[in-house]
Amino acid sequence: MLRPGKPSDIWFKPACSVVVATAIPNLTLLALGRLDLVMYTMAGSFCALYAHNLPYAARARALAWVVAGMSASVAVALVTASLTGSAAVLVALGALLAAAQKTLCDATRIGPPGHLIFTFISSATLFAPQGLGQVPGHLALTLAGGAVAWLVGMAPALVRPHGPERRATARALAAVAAYAETAIAEGAGAADGPEATDAGPAAERARAAAAGAVHAAWQSLLATGAKTVEARRALARLVIRAEEALAAPTAADPAALRSWAAGLRGTGAVPRPGGVRPGERDELLGVAAELAGPKVPLWRRFAPGSPLLPLALRTAVGCALAGYGSLALGVGRPYWALVTAASLYQANVTLTWNRGVQRVVGNLVGVLAFAAIAPFAHLGHAELIVSCLALAFGAEALISRNYWLGTVCVTPMALLVTEFARFQQPGELILDRVVDTLVGAVLGVAAAVLVTNRRAADQIEQAVEAVDRARERAEAGLARAGTVEPARRGLTAALVELRAAADAAAGEWWPRALPEQRVIAAERAGHRTLAATVRRQNDENGQGTRHRAEAADAWEGARA
Repeated sequence: MLRPGKPSDIWFKPACSVVVATAIPNLTLLALGRLDLVMYTMAGSFCALYAHNLPYAARARALAWVVAGMSASVAVALVTASLTGSAAVLVALGALLAAAQKTLCDATRIGPPGHLIFTFISSATLFAPQGLGQVPGHLALTLAGGAVAWLVGMAPALVRPHGPERRATARALAAVAAYAETAIAEGAGAADGPEATDAGPAAERARAAAAGAVHAAWQSLLATGAKTVEARRALARLVIRAEEALAAPTAADPAALRSWAAGLRGTGAVPRPGGVRPGERDELLGVAAELAGPKVPLWRRFAPGSPLLPLALRTAVGCALAGYGSLALGVGRPYWALVTAASLYQANVTLTWNRGVQRVVGNLVGVLAFAAIAPFAHLGHAELIVSCLALAFGAEALISRNYWLGTVCVTPMALLVTEFARFQQPGELILDRVVDTLVGAVLGVAAAVLVTNRRAADQIEQAVEAVDRARERAEAGLARAGTVEPARRGLTAALVELRAAADAAAGEWWPRALPEQRVIAAERAGHRTLAATVRRQNDENGQGTRHRAEAADAWEGARA
């Protein structure tokens, strides 16, 4: 769990964005001699960490909501801090805020860094001395920082307006190429008949990763603005090829897929696959129809039985236990323990335990880094700002390699942020941080074990039923003339959700018996149907060597 992995392909984007978005207000406050207000502008500046995977039309909306959510969290914390000094009340509210932030970030699927930044800012603000008359001014500073973050996040659109969707398409092509190579090596592929979906473990993992990447690429294209129709169509042609290769990996050309993915780098023309098929126009019309279709309302993700509810309860209980445990030990900053607990909660207990170990190791190394950096940071306010900016960049550069590596930079940065108002003794800060880290990690993991998720098996059942319904829709499309789009994409999405639900349930420590055989059967049947749709589509378009009779046989095999 501590082994470094490959960095994110866009790690430098959030890293550079947060540095720029933080530097502008920090240097302004330095010039004004009011660095004691940095905490409030940084609340807005940290919004620049979000939404870097989204197309710019969707990013503009998402960042606006992130800034609004951050401002709302800060407003609640500021008002509460100005009305009460009771640490018990502040911890309780901090735990409830953390649970709400976790639930909303998971429901909206905003992506990294998720709820953690919201919880860090709101919890620290709760314990900052505050007067009611100061609230409007401090909240205005947060909004100003958020406005700068929004502009920084949107600025790359001036240079590479279709960059996010190009990257998503390239990831899908590369992931499918890797799956095709694995399937060919193992002699197993969806194009080789019903028995071919019984692939080996390596091919199964590669197929799941490829299906997720293809689904993410479609989601990216469907989130583009109305003014990008031509660019979207060019990329959609490539995603259609990736989708076909996913369903028929042994018939795919991995070299061509990788070549198209490489061609999407930079700002050059989108690669155009040779031999454009006659039926491609119908498939692109299917994309347009999906764009015009109804959207699933957000409130449905909070319905009874939602997988978000057990995680919300774990977060609330764990953060409360950590905060009160820190108070019982007499630590002066219980919000550090609260934030440590909030940072642990992942999709299941196993992942939460792993994150707990990573958090403790990273924080312990991080306080040593703080001890080394503090003498330089204490030379003056300019040096303090430079140290925080460098650590913010380092955190984003390392955190996608492994969470604990990122926290090596996050920990000293969080300690230095407390010193903008006044310099403090490093030894006292280090001791408090170590104690709060251990308290938060131990009690946070304990809450994850105590608050069981008995609904995990039910969520798998629902996901299996969703795959069955999506497969029936795709088979109904096979039974009549015309394109099977977007039913094929719907089936791919359902298979991705099923794999995610199965992986999450498998990591729970006290689950009910899981329907593993039903999951395997549903996945194999779903991929057989995907293969049948590709065969039929290729046959009708005059592509490949398959005949209509073979396509019909594939459909009958899928139905069986």
